[in-house]
Amino acid sequence: MASRADLLRMRRLAHAIDGEREADPAAVARRLLAVQAQDFAAGCWALAVRTGGATRADVLADLDAGRIVRSWPMRGTLHFVPPEDLRWMLGVTTARMVQGLANRHRQLELDTADLTRARDIAVDALSGGRSLGRAEMQEVWERAGIATTGQRGYHLIYYLAQTGVLCWGPTHRTQQALVLLDEWAPRRRDLTGDEALAEFLLRYLAGHGPATLQDFVWWIKGTITGARAARALLADALTTLTVDGTEYLVTAELANRAAATAETRAEREAVPLLPAFDEYLLGYRDRSAVLDEELFERIVPGGNGIFQPILVARGRVAGTWRRSGAEVVPEPFTPLTAAQQRAVARSAAAYRRYAG
Repeated sequence: MASRADLLRMRRLAHAIDGEREADPAAVARRLLAVQAQDFAAGCWALAVRTGGATRADVLADLDAGRIVRSWPMRGTLHFVPPEDLRWMLGVTTARMVQGLANRHRQLELDTADLTRARDIAVDALSGGRSLGRAEMQEVWERAGIATTGQRGYHLIYYLAQTGVLCWGPTHRTQQALVLLDEWAPRRRDLTGDEALAEFLLRYLAGHGPATLQDFVWWIKGTITGARAARALLADALTTLTVDGTEYLVTAELANRAAATAETRAEREAVPLLPAFDEYLLGYRDRSAVLDEELFERIVPGGNGIFQPILVARGRVAGTWRRSGAEVVPEPFTPLTAAQQRAVARSAAAYRRYAG
């Protein structure tokens, strides 16, 4: 048996919000495999906060160099992912995701011929290392006679990204431009079938563990049968942790690392400022280990699906925070200790350095 404190410390180490940080934003993407990025600005901070001091300019430089790409690898949600991993991830998730689009495509009157023609036009427009913003790509389709109104344009981009044709690459104004995945990210790992699913589970646990098998199934929108097969393949690479009667999976590497290092005073007192939609909260089906149910309304006011930036203390969500001009305004659920207030001030200073 282990305690919830053990579980939360391992998660903080896995997420690189305590203990050793990653060297750069691209290394964070490799560790977590996928970092939620439907909110572009929040996703950039999610990468930087897990490093030793990367700035927003550093994150954008990794995007511009193709060291990180952005796409919809699972759940229909935008994520930052390592470019070499995106294709095999799509190989695991695309069939189920595309199957789920059939009804919406019929409502939008998008048939196979439309999707094929849109793909050919996009490939022609982007070949040779070219890139286009979302609006510009839709203008190209409109000029070719493909209507993009009423969410048709969004679904064309989404389908072509889901099927490995497009991805979001270099920065473009305040967002990113579309590029051809094969041109922008030529490096690739070729994993298929159970081997790919096992890699998915291993990488998820390396950056999110300890977690339950049901957490993983939710994260990739997969099946429990596939997840069990992946677990069996990993064998000695995984171990288990039982907390309050629930079995959690953890990589042997993370379990050994946590056992070999005692929690420091700095870790106990740290209060990182995590962005909206951060993987530390959203990367699990069951979020009760880090947030009490009665406080969930404070994170998602009105249940509108918009998650607020969060304060984390000793592994638990301890409040929210917001920007007011150049200042960071913490809004803790309960009063912070003097040490925690100093930690918040340090985290706020780190955010200001990041934002420039």
